[in-house]
Amino acid sequence: QVKLVESGGGLVQPGGSLRLTCAASGNVFTVYDIRWYRQVPGQQRELVSSINTKSIAEYADFVKGRFTISRDNVLNTGYLQMNNLEPGETAVYYCNADIMTRNLREATYWGQGTQVTVSS
Repeated sequence: QVKLVESGGGLVQPGGSLRLTCAASGNVFTVYDIRWYRQVPGQQRELVSSINTKSIAEYADFVKGRFTISRDNVLNTGYLQMNNLEPGETAVYYCNADIMTRNLREATYWGQGTQVTVSS
């Protein structure tokens, strides 16, 4: 069984920073692409950023220059550094990853989400 767990969310003032972590554990052989999404209540989940196994990153236009995605392939962990956060970015942030298990089955997994609240 594979588990993805996000952490690092919380309350931050406008202009502040948070670093989210996404850790894969369990029957993990290889973690391929890692993605971060966010969802505001009543709205569709939107892709924020992604990173492949070679650490090539892509970003949604609305976070370019403020967010940085990274990964540690040894720890099977992804990160999202978020700077200069805005109140409109209050949302639940989800990690999503393509994972090959030790029994050589590949699937896409989701974490449970971590709440980020940007407010003064």
